[in-house]
Formats: sequence, C-alpha cells, structure tokens
Amino acid sequence: MKLYYSPGACSMSPHIALLEAGLPFDLVKVDLKAKKLENGDDYLAINPKGQVPALGLDSGELITEGPVIVQYIADQAAAAKLAPANGTAERRQLQEWLGFINGELHKNFSPLFQPVFDDTVKGFFRTRLTSKFKFVDGALAGHDYLLGKDFTVADGYLFVMLKWADRMNLDLAEFSNLTTYKARVAARPKVQEALVSEGLMKAA
Repeated sequence: MKLYYSPGACSMSPHIALLEAGLPFDLVKVDLKAKKLENGDDYLAINPKGQVPALGLDSGELITEGPVIVQYIADQAAAAKLAPANGTAERRQLQEWLGFINGELHKNFSPLFQPVFDDTVKGFFRTRLTSKFKFVDGALAGHDYLLGKDFTVADGYLFVMLKWADRMNLDLAEFSNLTTYKARVAARPKVQEALVSEGLMKAA
C-alpha cells in the first residue's frame, strides 16, 4: 500500500492507523500547493481531488477520504482492534465519532488556515471549535479513549485535530479530560513514530 500524505495534515490519521495496525506501507509525500510528488509526478493524475490522504492499494485501487481510509485499514488488521466489528452498535458509535470529527472539527479548522479570512471570521470559527471541543471533553469523562478503554482509528483522527489546535493557538487548557487524553495518545509509541516520520518530532 501507499499512503499519500503531507506532514501534519489530516493524513497523519491514517498514518497512525497503519502503524498501529502493523501493516506494510510506503509513504509518498505530496506538495499540496504544487500538487506534485517529491519525484515531480503530477499528484492530480493519481488523485484528481488533489487532497490527502489517499491510500493506494496493491490492486491499483485508490481510496480517498480519511474516515473511509482508516476504517479500511482497521478492517485489514482485525486483531489490532482499531475498530469494532462491522454491523455492531460499537461500530456505529465509531462511525458517529469519525463523522463528528470530520464534519464538526476538521471542517471548522479549514477557515483558520486561509489567509483570505480576516480575524473576525476566524474568531467566529475559533469560538465554534471551542464549543465542539467542550462537547468532546465531556464525552471523555471516565474514558481513556473515545470508545472507552481501547484505542481506535477515531482517536488517531482526534489527536490530529488536537495538534491542529496547538498549531492555531486554540486554548483548550480548561478541558482537563482532553488534556490528559491528548497526553495519553501522544505517549503511544506508534503515534510518536508517525510524528518522527513526518518530521514533527525529534527521535528519542
């Protein structure tokens, strides 16, 4: 498999999932502005959406959209327990969290990365994001991870959003559950491996 990624982007979520799953894969870095790979190839010829992540399968198929990719990865390594079994109530809960993170956190971060928006617009989205993180903080009360005791692909995705919050100087210090949760996920060896591989953390 090949994971098309950009350092620190949402593609870190499937990167973490692949490492946690113990599946073999190659990392292919994408310049999102130029839409080029490091070797100069046109990324749009591979993924016309021009976004990351994208997962190239050995069959030649390409999977896009993060929530779909991470569930595919989890299903290839059931023993890693990165997602509950298909058709269960727990799987639906995982899908709810993936949908929430994608639609309510990920998409609300997008305006903060756009220089064309002024501080008033960005302030609106910062306030909106804070309210969404408050909800997550409450949901984490008494839980190690989003679904309880087990780390799942939804946790990898939420961790990336928390890294984005740091990048955007979004103050989440009042949310103690989120603070301890972030530290717990950050301490996982495979999460650290992803951060080092993407050049976002120095190797120990």
